Amino acid sequence: MRAQTLHLAMASVSVSSRLNKAIHQHYMSLPQGDLCQVTYIWIDGSGEGLRNKTRTLDREPQGIEDIPEWNFDGSSTYQAEGSNSDMFLIPVAMFRDPFTLESNKLVLCEVLKYNRLPAESNLRSGCKKVMEEVKHYIPWFGMEQEYTLLGMDGRPYGWPQNGFPGPQGPYYCGVGADNAYGRDIMECHYKACLYSGVKICGTNAEVMPSQFEFQVGLCEGIEMGDHLWMARFLLHRVCEDFGVVATLDPKPMKGNWNGAGCHTNVSTKEMREEGGLQHIEQAIEKLSKRHSQHICVYDPHGGQDNIRRLTGLHETSSIHDFCFGVANRGASIRIPRQVAQEGKGYFEDRRPSANCDPYAVTGAIARTCLLGMEEEEEST
Repeated sequence: MRAQTLHLAMASVSVSSRLNKAIHQHYMSLPQGDLCQVTYIWIDGSGEGLRNKTRTLDREPQGIEDIPEWNFDGSSTYQAEGSNSDMFLIPVAMFRDPFTLESNKLVLCEVLKYNRLPAESNLRSGCKKVMEEVKHYIPWFGMEQEYTLLGMDGRPYGWPQNGFPGPQGPYYCGVGADNAYGRDIMECHYKACLYSGVKICGTNAEVMPSQFEFQVGLCEGIEMGDHLWMARFLLHRVCEDFGVVATLDPKPMKGNWNGAGCHTNVSTKEMREEGGLQHIEQAIEKLSKRHSQHICVYDPHGGQDNIRRLTGLHETSSIHDFCFGVANRGASIRIPRQVAQEGKGYFEDRRPSANCDPYAVTGAIARTCLLGMEEEEEST
């Protein structure tokens, strides 16, 4: 019986995670002189997956302008035909590398096609244009990224092999081995983000066991998408070391279990000043008129992922209806109670799915609330 239990436990983590980490650490501690490893990171053609590869530079880059463009085989990332597969990597944001340390860097990149136009999955390009147009509003964003830990067997990490844990209730912000499944990963990810320079501002265990959340912000304009994508990369990379999988599926488990969202907090300079509540209400009114269009860009599949989550149950609104309220977590848009009392601050859009593209979400909100422009379903 013990042998069977051990086998099941080992099956829930990846093979590579069981390699000898002491040997790995020996090589990681070797000096590298003035040379610098730079890991290029980009979004693949799925619009959800992240890819990366590393090169050596002669010296530590002092800024993004010191990092050269690179290329990759787009036919292996769902982004190009094999007969014309070279894609360009354009560095846009640089962070410290918490895995290889020293002077090494992680670099988030935009992807351009052979003709130097943005790849279909490169929603950053359109978002940046919008953020440039609205920068005088000084838009601030914060995004709350929920995720679920899975074993290699596809079951939520720590869940019984042939059953389910107890019902939801004790897990949200819970403590204890019977309530928190995988806290080590949450804490290591937090530290990795802080070291790298990602603007992570908090974290907590979520309502469903094996589900967690981290918050990124405050970020201004395009910075929101850059920092959230890098935080996601760090999450997947930390989970790789532990041999488990982090999924951003909006509804990883059917039944009476909470889904996973990416609630988006929004404010402008006017909203943060005295009398800001009226500007918040004006923005919400604009959002109410564009509900269906926003639903189409709030997950990568035009609402087909979010429809499993936005049911009107489990702290969500219905995907078919728009509503807002003070301190109401069952609404499309929540006005925090403190904001209502002080008459200024921010609002929270609770509709984006966990696997949303933050460039699409923040771009759509900026267009609707600040520009009042019509956005197409497939763009920001």
